[in-house]
Amino acid sequence: MRTRSPKFPLLFFILAAPLLFGGCQRQDAAPQSAARTAAQKPARTATPAAGRIHGKVVQTIEAPGYTYVQVDTGSEKFWAAGPATDFHQGDMIAFDTGMPMQNFHSKSLDRDFNLLYFVDTFLTETGKAPPRLPEPHGSLAKTGHSAPVAGITAAEGGQTIAAILAGKDSLSGKHVRVRGKVVKFTGGVLGKNWLHIKDSSTGADLTVTTDGNAGKGDTVLVEGKLGRNRDFGYGYVYDVIVEDARVSVE
Repeated sequence: MRTRSPKFPLLFFILAAPLLFGGCQRQDAAPQSAARTAAQKPARTATPAAGRIHGKVVQTIEAPGYTYVQVDTGSEKFWAAGPATDFHQGDMIAFDTGMPMQNFHSKSLDRDFNLLYFVDTFLTETGKAPPRLPEPHGSLAKTGHSAPVAGITAAEGGQTIAAILAGKDSLSGKHVRVRGKVVKFTGGVLGKNWLHIKDSSTGADLTVTTDGNAGKGDTVLVEGKLGRNRDFGYGYVYDVIVEDARVSVE
């Protein structure tokens, strides 16, 4: 008498095969699908991590209060903008990368930069690169003298420039209020804007530092603390100066 093989195992295999092989196909297909999806996504441009870039100066562009400089690291070229500084092609400099600006448009240059680093100072092999001094002071900042400006009288509750210069010792460190006409404006040097103002009381001008803005020829009201014998480094030495002033254009 023959013993028939049970049909159940064969039937189970036939029914289960699509599930077993289908599962394998889905597992193989999943990473391929993910790879296709990833390939379709555009690559992102990551903001470079903070650090320091060293390179050779290949190009400079001057703007009011700023020097734009392009450096070549040997493998890439980068742009940075910082205090107005004198560079020559071939100079080796460095700067920090803590303030990257992507797709930056410079209004003063009417130019776009894919990536621009804003820096407080540039570094050379000997240390910090000295920013360009505002003309005409050169190595020593002195008060300029010429004819007084007509029609600029003292502000209410304030002093004339002549009175400030005459009483500079007693006024040192104290709040002063003075009206004057802007005869010179230099922006973005040592992190400040620099004004030179004159009035009708004397031919001397008065230097002012401020975060505000004013144009040459504007009549302004200046309020700030009077400084004496102030040395800002890099040859910026002032006998009398009004510091961190609030400037209002009248």
